[in-house]
Formats: sequence, structure tokens, C-alpha cells
Amino acid sequence: MERTAAKGAVGTNLTEGSIMKGLIVFAIPIVLTNLVQQLYSMVDLIVIGQFVGNVGTVGVNTGGEMADLVTPVAMGFSTAGQIYIAQLFGAGEDGKIKRTVGTLLTFMLAASVVLAAAAILFHRQVLELLNCPAEAMGQASSYMIITALGYPFIFGYNAVCGVLRGMGESKKPLYFILVAAVINIVMDIFLVTVIPLEAAGTAIATALSQMGSFIAAFIFMWKKKERFDFVLKPSYFKIDLHIMGILIKLGVPQVVRSMFVRVGMLWVNSSANAYGLVVSATNSVGNKLQKFLEVFIQGIDTASASMVGQNLGARKVERAGKTSLCTVAAAVACAAFSAVLCLLIPHQIFRIFTQDEAVIELGATFLRIFIVHFFASAVTGSFQAMVTGCGFVELGFVLGLLDGVICKIGLSLLFIHVFDMGYLGLWWGVACSRILPGLICIGYYISGRWKRRKLLTEE
Repeated sequence: MERTAAKGAVGTNLTEGSIMKGLIVFAIPIVLTNLVQQLYSMVDLIVIGQFVGNVGTVGVNTGGEMADLVTPVAMGFSTAGQIYIAQLFGAGEDGKIKRTVGTLLTFMLAASVVLAAAAILFHRQVLELLNCPAEAMGQASSYMIITALGYPFIFGYNAVCGVLRGMGESKKPLYFILVAAVINIVMDIFLVTVIPLEAAGTAIATALSQMGSFIAAFIFMWKKKERFDFVLKPSYFKIDLHIMGILIKLGVPQVVRSMFVRVGMLWVNSSANAYGLVVSATNSVGNKLQKFLEVFIQGIDTASASMVGQNLGARKVERAGKTSLCTVAAAVACAAFSAVLCLLIPHQIFRIFTQDEAVIELGATFLRIFIVHFFASAVTGSFQAMVTGCGFVELGFVLGLLDGVICKIGLSLLFIHVFDMGYLGLWWGVACSRILPGLICIGYYISGRWKRRKLLTEE
């Protein structure tokens, strides 16, 4: 605990004290960060839906698919850095933490430039693959091109947040995202309602907000430069090949797993677009709401992965196991809260985003179907945090394949063609897609094999 008490220290020791209290206290800022991120993302749809209509809603949602595909890359390597640093922090290896920070920042910023160029060059082909409705193609193109310019800021922000969360610091990322939220909301209203730039205005607001969050994160690192030995010199950004190897080993399966999930969702969204504007608009709003209602679960799972990593690094295996059980209890409680909202006020929730009564009525059905997803995600995510925290990347890869492709697409096709459920089958497929991965995660936890895994700090 001495490290956390020292002047200028960054991070929190998660290997001592009450597990549930420590988990909740650490998770709350992460949950709030995710909540704010989803809220300002939802502002895009609210403003576009109210002032531009269904064409704008579909344009923003479809044009944002590339950003939704790229963001998991940033988050995957951010999580890799988070887990490695968590184990290093638990083991007290501060020297390696400093080298890891420089390697992670350099790699992620370089990757973001490549992905931004690809998104701009091939935006038209991507939108055509997504079956973007012709009437929304212009809006979607503008949104995709402009938001691609913000990729380096997405990657930079996520890299810093991964470092901080691995060290047990969850409050500062919340401050960074609050900066982004204020910029996004103010600029969204100005560029869509005052200057009617439609989807392009929303895209500019998004890119500026991402720039704001990265600048805030960079300023924090500069103020705490002694903790990271941070200097603006090429030598700091030199890639340590050994550390890079570990980050790639951890990050690539994380990214591929997320990509599987996104590919599955791209297929679902593309299929929904083929059913017409009402179904497409319902799916667009519903996807945002599902992400919003699950931010509590995801925040707890992110906190759990860091807590598990630190405890394993400190050789406190039993405490790491109890952390997973506490995570399940907290996540299921969050799922129950979301389920109550979807049962009692689904129409009111959808009416925030659209005035189209057909979309609102269909949206109520969407939310009630996704109650299954809330509980499946609560259980699966809790035990998957153990898989992530102990560095079992191979199992994470398999889980991503099951969740993103085999279960999501396979079950959707089953509901559509065997049970003849049409577009409702798409949503039932997604809602049930995490059940099988969840059973596998539970089985791995019960087996106790995670207790005997070689730690990343030993490689």
C-alpha cells in the first residue's frame, strides 16, 4: 500500500482489503466513463433523429460501423497493456511498466494511422457491403470519412487508459471522457441544429471530442511524467521487442475476438438494413440502447480483469478467484436493473430517439428480446474477466469465434429460416449468442486451471 500513499503516485493496490468494496469502488469510475461515452454517442443519434430524421439516423449508424470496427482494435491492445501492467504492478516491477508504456503508445498510434487511411480510401466499398440504403449513402460517406480522422485520438486515449487501469487508476479516464462529452454535445447541437451540416456535423463533433479526450490524457501523463519517466524524446517511444511480443500475444487474440463479434454484428446490421428503413432505424437505435444498458456490466468486468491480474501477479490466487464470484453478483444485479427498464418503459425509452411510431412500437419488442442478452452478458463477462486477467488468450480467441460468428450468425439463421421469424430472428440470435460462451467460461473457472497458468511476468 506504500506505493499508493506516496506523493505523486499513480494507481491503487487491488490486492488488499474487502474484495467486493474494492471491486465496486474501482469499477464505479469505469462504469461512469463507459456511461458518459455511450451518452455522448447517443446524443449523436438523438440530435440526428430529431432534426434530420430516419435517413440521418441510418447514415450515422451505418457510417459509424467502421469506427465501431476499429475501436475494438484500440480496446484490444489497450486491454493487453492493462492486463500485462496489472500483473507487473502486482509483482512490483516498475521498470518494466515504464518500458511497456512507451512501447504501447508507439505501436497504437502507428496502427491508428494505417487504419484511418484504409477507412478513407475504401469507405464506399465498405458502405456497399453493409447494404447502406441509397437515400442514406451520402450521409454515411461523410460520417465515415470525417470520423476516420479521429482514429489516432481514439487509439491514444485508449492506450493511456489501459496503462492507468492496469495500475489500479480508474478515476482519471472518467475525467478524460467528460472533456470529450462536453465537446461532443456542444458541437453536436451547434453543427447540426445551428449550422445544418447533418451527419457531417455529427462526425466533426465526434472527431473533436476524441481529440479533446486524448489531449486531456496526454496532459495528465505529462504532469505525472516522473511516474512513467515520460519525456518527449524518440528514445522514450522506442519499441521494446520483448514487451511488444507479449502485447501482440495478448492483444491480437483480443482484437480478433472483438472483430468476430463486430463481424457478426455487421452481418446482423446489414441483414436488418435489407428489411427496410423502419427495421433498419429500429436496429440502429436498439444497438445504441443495448450498449448503453450494458455499460454497467462491462465496467464491472473491466475492473475485475485488472483486479484479477494484480492478484495473480501478487500470487494471491484465492483472492483472484473470489473476485470473479463478486463480479458475477454485481453484474447480475446490473442486468436485472436493465431488464426492469425494458419491461416497464420500452416505448418511452425509444421515444427519446425518434418520433416515428412504427419504430417506437418495434423498438419495444427489440428491448424485451434483449433482456436475455443482458443476463447472458452478466454471467459470461464476469467469468471471462478471469480468462482475460490470467492471460489465457487462446480461450479468449475461441470465445470470440463462438460469440461473434458461430453463435450470433448461426442462431440468427436458425431463428430466421427454421422458425420463420424474419427480422425478429436476427435479434433473438444476437440475444442468445453469449449463452454457450458463458457455459465454457464457467467450466474453465470451476476446473481451476487458471490457478496453474504461467504468469506474463514470468515470460
